[in-house]
Amino acid sequence: MKFMNDDFLLNTKTAKLLYHTYAKELPILDYHCHINPMEIALDRKFDNITQVWLGGDHYKWRQMRFHGVEEKYITGDASDREKFQAFAETLPKAIGNPLYHWSHLELSRYFGYDGVLNGSTAEEVWEICNKKIAAPEMSARNLMRQSNVKVICTTDDPVDDLRWHKMIRDDETFDIQVLPSWRPDKALAVGQTDFNEYIAKLSEVSGIDVNSYASWKEAMVRRLDFFVSMGCKVTDHGMLFVPYRPISDEKADRILKKAIRKQPVTEEEAWQFMTVGLLFLGQQYASRGLTMQLHFGVTRNNNGKMFERIGADTGFDGIYNRVPINELSDFLNALDEQDALPKTILYSLNPNDNAAIGALIGCFESSDAVGKIQHGAAWWFNDHKSGMKEQMKSLACFGLLGHFIGMLTDSRSFLSYTRHEYFRRILCQMIGTWVEDGEYPMDEEELKKIIQGISYYNAKDYFQFEL
Repeated sequence: MKFMNDDFLLNTKTAKLLYHTYAKELPILDYHCHINPMEIALDRKFDNITQVWLGGDHYKWRQMRFHGVEEKYITGDASDREKFQAFAETLPKAIGNPLYHWSHLELSRYFGYDGVLNGSTAEEVWEICNKKIAAPEMSARNLMRQSNVKVICTTDDPVDDLRWHKMIRDDETFDIQVLPSWRPDKALAVGQTDFNEYIAKLSEVSGIDVNSYASWKEAMVRRLDFFVSMGCKVTDHGMLFVPYRPISDEKADRILKKAIRKQPVTEEEAWQFMTVGLLFLGQQYASRGLTMQLHFGVTRNNNGKMFERIGADTGFDGIYNRVPINELSDFLNALDEQDALPKTILYSLNPNDNAAIGALIGCFESSDAVGKIQHGAAWWFNDHKSGMKEQMKSLACFGLLGHFIGMLTDSRSFLSYTRHEYFRRILCQMIGTWVEDGEYPMDEEELKKIIQGISYYNAKDYFQFEL
C-alpha cells in the first residue's frame, strides 16, 4: 500500500465511505488552542518552514531530544535551516509516533509535498516549503481559510486586554471567529511566588483594589463579564488535579491576604483557596451559559535544570498518576447541589483515568444540555491513534459516543489543523470496523449523523457557536 494515500488509516469499505462522503469536507471548530491572536490580527507572514513548523512546538522538541539533538538546534541559537535539518534527521526514527503522520499530512496538505522527509530530502523539502511560504496564501489568516476553519477559541488570561481579539472582530474582511477563552490559573495560584504581582495587575485592569476575597470575587466577575462581551463561550483550567477542600469565605480571605503580603502559604491552603475559587467561578459560568473545561493530570517542569535554562512549556512536562477522582466528584456535586453546574468537559492526561471519568460523567448528565458533561478528547500525550481510539471506545462503553464533541488541536501552530483530519480518519475507521464486524447495522443515514455530529455539529450545538 502506498504511504499515506487517499485512504490512509481507512482499511474497510465502510470506513472509506464514512470519511470521504461525510467527514472529509466538514469545517473545523477548534474550541481549544494556544494560537497567539496577535499573529492573526496582524496576519503574520512566515519567513521559512522552521518558523511556522518548529517554533514553540514542544512535541517536536521532545522527539529531537530523544534523538540526541543538541539543545542549540532545538531552542537555541542555531539557524532556522540547521534546526530544520536536525528535525528532518529525527523524523525517520519516529515510526509509530503521531508526529510522523502529522508532519507528512502537513507537508502534503499545505505544501503539496507527498514524499518522505528525512535527512537526505531535507534540502529539497526546505526549498519547496519556503517557496510556498513566500506566497500570500500562506499567511496566518490564509492558512486558517484554506484549512476550512470557522471558529477557534484561544487561551487568555483574565488580565488580558483582548485588544487583538477586538481588532480581529472589527475587521470585516476576515470572517473566521477568533474567540477568547477565560484561563484564570494565575488568579487562583496563591502558592506562587509572583501571586501578589499578578493581583496588582488584576487590580489595575479591573479598576478594583483587590485586597480581600470579596474584592477578588468582584474583580474576577468584572473581568469575566468583559470576556463574555468579547464573545467568550469557553473557560479553561489547568491543574495537577481538581481539588475539593472547601473552606469558609473568611478563611479564603485570610489565605488571600497572606499571599498578597508574600507570607508563606501552605500546600493545603493553596488547594483550599483553589477549591472555593473554582466553586465561585463555576457558579458564574453556569449563570452565563459558559462551558467549563478542566485539564488535569499534568506534572509541570520536571527537569529543573532545563526549566531554569529555557523556561516553561518547552517539553519537560509529564503525567500525574494519582489523580483523586473522588475530589473531582465532590466538586461537581457541590455545584450541582446549588443548581450551578455548568456544561463541563473533563480531560485527564492519564489515560488510566478514562473509565473513572466515563463512569463519573454519567452521574451528572441532565436535560440542561445534550451531553452536558463531556469526556474531553484524547489530549497531549494521548492524541495519537491508540490514545484517540481508547478514549472514544471508553466513552462508547460508558456513555453515548454519538454525542461526543470531537477533536481540538491544543496547538500553537497554524499547520496543526490536519490533526482534525487525522482524528476523523481514525473515527471513521473505528466505526467502520464495528459495522463490518456486525456490531452496528449498516444504517447509512444514522452513521452519517454520528460521523458528522462528532466531527462538527455536536460542538457547534454544544458551545452554541453562531455560524
